[in-house]
Amino acid sequence: MNSAADFDIDEADGGTLKLKGNLTLARMGDLPNRLESIKHPKRVDLSGVERMDTVGAWLIHRLVRDSDAEVTGAREEESILLEQVGQADRPAKIRPDKTPSFQRVLGQIGAATIVAFSTLFGLIGFFGAILIALAEMIRHPRRFRGHAVVRQFEVVGVEALAIIGLMSFLIGVVIAQQGAIQLKQFGAEIYTINLVGRLTFRELGVLMTAIMVAGRSGSAFAAQIGSMRLAEEVDAMRTIGVSPMEALIIPRVLAGVLMMPLLSYYAAMIGLVGGGLFCWTSLGIPPAAFIQRVHEVVPVTDALQTLIKAPVFGLLIAISGCYQGMQVEGNAEAVGLRTTAAVVQSIFLAIVLDAFFAVFFATIGWI
Repeated sequence: MNSAADFDIDEADGGTLKLKGNLTLARMGDLPNRLESIKHPKRVDLSGVERMDTVGAWLIHRLVRDSDAEVTGAREEESILLEQVGQADRPAKIRPDKTPSFQRVLGQIGAATIVAFSTLFGLIGFFGAILIALAEMIRHPRRFRGHAVVRQFEVVGVEALAIIGLMSFLIGVVIAQQGAIQLKQFGAEIYTINLVGRLTFRELGVLMTAIMVAGRSGSAFAAQIGSMRLAEEVDAMRTIGVSPMEALIIPRVLAGVLMMPLLSYYAAMIGLVGGGLFCWTSLGIPPAAFIQRVHEVVPVTDALQTLIKAPVFGLLIAISGCYQGMQVEGNAEAVGLRTTAAVVQSIFLAIVLDAFFAVFFATIGWI
C-alpha cells in the first residue's frame, strides 16, 4: 500500500491522535500544517502507520515534545528511529563550558604525562622488535641489506660533514672568544686552550653533533617512513614478504650507531681548529703551542667519554625517528607532527642522557 499520510482524532480518554498511511516525505502532503491546527493530544497512536522516514519521525517527535504526549503502537524500527531523532534534537553549545584554569592546566599536565609514558613504552617495545630482527638477520646473514646500510652511511655521515664542520668550527671560535674575554681579567688567557680542548671533546662535540643529526637525519627518518606509511608502501612490503624492520629500520639504526662516533670526533677536531685559529689570531698563541697544550690538558678519558656516548645518542636518534615514522596514519599532516615529535624527542633524550653520563663519569673519576 502507498496511501498518503493522514490522521484521526479520538476524543475519548483526553484525546488520542491516530496517524495512518505513509509518514514519508513523498506522501506527507499538508499533514504538518494540519497538525498545527489541532489541540495538544494526550497520546499519539502509530499503529496505523505503514512506513516512516526521518521526516516523519521528526514530525512525530516535535508533536510529542510540544504536547508532552505519549507514543503508542510503534513498531520496533519506528521506536529506534524516533529515539535517534530525539537524541539529535539537542541544543548545540556555541561555546564550550568554561573550565577553571587550575583544572585545565592539571588536565594538560596529565595528558602530557600519559603521552610521555606511552611513548616511552612504545620506544622500549620498538627497541625490542629491532633486537629480534637483528637476531633473525644474524641467523640468516643473506637477509642483511648491505647496500641499504651503505646508503644510510652516506646520508647520515658523508652528507652531514659540511654542516657539522661549519657548526663545530663556529662553536670552537665562540668558546675561545668568550673564554678569553673572561680569563683575560686574570691574565690567564693561556687557559683558553684548556677550555676549548676539554669542552669540545667531553661535551659540545658529541652533544652538538647529536642535536644536528637529530634535526637532520632523525627528521628525515620520520618523514621518509611516515610518507611510505601513508602511501601504504610498508603494508605492500609485508604483503610481498619483505620485513619493513629489516629493510627500513635496521639500516638506519646501524648508520646512526656507527656514524655518530665518527661525526663526534670530526666535530671535536674541527672545533679545536676553530678555537686554535682564534687563539692564533687574537691571543698570539702559535698553532704548535696550541696543539702541545691540548695534548697536555686533554686526558684520554675525555675521548673515551665521546666514544661511549656517541653510539648511544645515535641509537636514540635513529630509534626515535623510525618509531615516529611508523606511527604515522591518517593524512599528510601526521607526517609533519610525527617529524617534529621525532626531533624534539631525540634532542630531549640526548640531553637527559648526557646529564646522566656526566654524573656517572664524575662518580667513577673521569673528570
